[in-house]
Amino acid sequence: MNDDNHKLMGISLQTSTDRFAVCYSQVKAAQDHRHIDVSPYLQPNDTTRLRLNSKKTKKTLLLMIKNKIRLSLFAAISTTLFSTASMAHSGVELTSQDWQVACDNTRTCRLAGYQAENNSEFPISVLLTRRAGANASVDGKVKIGGAKESSSKALMKLGNRHRISLFINDKDYGETQPFSATAGSAELTKTQVTALLEALTKSSNIELVLRNSRWQLSDKGASAVMLKADEAQGRVGTSSAFIDHASAVKPNSGVLAPKAAPTLRFVAPKPNAAVNDKKQFVMKSSQLAALMKGTIKDVDDDCPNLSDKSPWRVSRLNSSKLIAQHDCWTSAYNTGAGAWVINDTKPYNPTLVTTNATDYDKGIVTSVQKGRGIGDCLTKTDWIWTGKSFEKSHQSSTGLCRMIEAGGAWQLPTYVTEVKTSK
Repeated sequence: MNDDNHKLMGISLQTSTDRFAVCYSQVKAAQDHRHIDVSPYLQPNDTTRLRLNSKKTKKTLLLMIKNKIRLSLFAAISTTLFSTASMAHSGVELTSQDWQVACDNTRTCRLAGYQAENNSEFPISVLLTRRAGANASVDGKVKIGGAKESSSKALMKLGNRHRISLFINDKDYGETQPFSATAGSAELTKTQVTALLEALTKSSNIELVLRNSRWQLSDKGASAVMLKADEAQGRVGTSSAFIDHASAVKPNSGVLAPKAAPTLRFVAPKPNAAVNDKKQFVMKSSQLAALMKGTIKDVDDDCPNLSDKSPWRVSRLNSSKLIAQHDCWTSAYNTGAGAWVINDTKPYNPTLVTTNATDYDKGIVTSVQKGRGIGDCLTKTDWIWTGKSFEKSHQSSTGLCRMIEAGGAWQLPTYVTEVKTSK
């Protein structure tokens, strides 16, 4: 393992280290998954003390951009050797340079790597998926994009005559499985996955080749996210670890087992349900705004448009409960609406679902937000109606903003559930 990777492991293991060189200038604003661009305020060689999930850090950054437009979501802190991790619903996320990992609440980990950020002419991404458990294997897929995307995919659709070949340090590791037009990707062979995993732990030249076109996969940041995946699945020090598996000192019997996804029961709303007192729900907009304000910790930040003149949208969920919606905020290319469940009579007891909703349809509240204006990366969260409340059923991103394809390269969930429908 090279010196850089030894440093990466050192950072992961030494909790006393608290100073890092900031080399990527976007900081995540926790809680609502929107992000604040602080690049105008940082110099290339600045150093700063960072505390994970620090309210003080968030407030300081908000003051920096006071009176400026809301900016996009989704880029994380990235440093020279290390990038922060976050936990949500037992999920794990880490972005380090050109690689990222997302482990969901079942302990399945997905690692996605990309071309170097300054190589946008030949976008490419590889997805490595490893489930929890001592005997779990690793599956790999490759997806290409960019100006040559159409011609390359057309060639791959011809079948066995044209496939992507993997080269590592100029050694040919053969062709991938046939391209899947449905999935938009090609599966790597077991031999290719094994070779790729070994190459990513050290400095390597990794290329995916199709005829005269060559896409270069970056190895920068890979060791950090591989180590984070090992930690999330309890594999550090075992022979099934990505990192340093040859020096295993622990048995695989200690590797964490898969966790079952929570089960939710979806209940279809009944907009025409009979109402006990047969009175229509009536409330002024100002009264609704005042009622909902108490459910939001920071109205100025999370729902500055709560009291404006845009209309409220109220729909019946059942004979006693309603969903009320109102526009909360607008940025250059994203919007967010508030969604609340309330009783149709006193006491109204409003309960906030989210201030980032972009859609509501037949019992499902959805938030889809772009990472940047061209929409090559998204985050998505769903909440479903269970008869009493809206429960989060899904949370994911589509990977880094690297021009792979519209909407993003992959589905990288951090929270999944098994949804059953009540009849």
